[in-house]
Amino acid sequence: MIGRLQVSRLIAGSLLIVLAVVPLFVAQFQTSMLARMLIFALLAVSLDLLVGITGLPSLGHAAYFGVGAYTAGLVAKYWTAAAPVPLLAAVVVAAFAAAATGWLAVRSHGVFFLMLTLAIGELIQQLAESWSTVTGGDNGLYGIPAVEVAGKPLLLVGYVYWYVLVFAAVGFAVIWAVFRSPFGAALRGIRDNEPRMCSLGYSPFRYKLAGFVLAGAVAGLAGGLLAVQQQLVTPADLGFTTSALALLAVAVGGAGSLWGPAIGAALVVLVRDVYGPDLDGHGTLVLGVVFIVAVYLLRNGIAGLAPTRFRLRGRTSAPSDPTQGTPATLDTSESSPDRGSDREPRS
Repeated sequence: MIGRLQVSRLIAGSLLIVLAVVPLFVAQFQTSMLARMLIFALLAVSLDLLVGITGLPSLGHAAYFGVGAYTAGLVAKYWTAAAPVPLLAAVVVAAFAAAATGWLAVRSHGVFFLMLTLAIGELIQQLAESWSTVTGGDNGLYGIPAVEVAGKPLLLVGYVYWYVLVFAAVGFAVIWAVFRSPFGAALRGIRDNEPRMCSLGYSPFRYKLAGFVLAGAVAGLAGGLLAVQQQLVTPADLGFTTSALALLAVAVGGAGSLWGPAIGAALVVLVRDVYGPDLDGHGTLVLGVVFIVAVYLLRNGIAGLAPTRFRLRGRTSAPSDPTQGTPATLDTSESSPDRGSDREPRS
């Protein structure tokens, strides 16, 4: 009998094959648009690590996306465009930026965390706009050369798409591994019942900071791919609008499901960039309607429409008790203190 893990891997492999052959059958515009969907999906999935797993909804996550994009563009323009150097630089710098700002942000909770991340995002956007000698200011960073593989630049749209697909798949694999790891289980435990996790010897601050930095690093990878794909980076790429659209993708797709935010991101890009011009610029209005419909009719987002056995189970694995070396009883469905679910210890 095939287990759920084998089914998930089979579906993921089949989807990867389908995505790989797309450039052979569609036009250049559709290929470029699909590459943009993959990039935005990676950004949404990295945000889902914060929203759906760690319980930290952020309105400034695009800041690390933009930091990665600017870093990759600057490295390619002034140092080397040889793959994967610009992407590695984007990941490292974005992770460093997330660590520097997350050290303060993860100490807050709820609305305070939301507003603090919004302020951080606005500050980084203002820095990108004012530091014109480096970022190009409002005009953006343009003239980014094509990425080079084995010494040859990737000039064709299909080759750039395959490059984006490979590294986007790496980013998805990293987030998927975190989702299923003991580290991910600890993050879910902290999200559901932080006091209990403290009593088990876990440090919520360290775990949340690690999750924040990891999410920022993957967002930086997505930003680096954006610089490769469109060869232009603007302050709007790290602004509030991009953060809000990423959060919208997570909400519509279904937080904590991994693949749901990816579908939500594809829907956002489709409405905004494909159908938006045909709607006289009212694509944002359509996205607002989609969000309202998802909130009222799809409680768990698009992912909630899937059969239970095909969903990524985010609440089943419990971390181990580090003080006793035995599995800790952490029933997250009954962990709310309002329900008085704490069990009496056995004698």
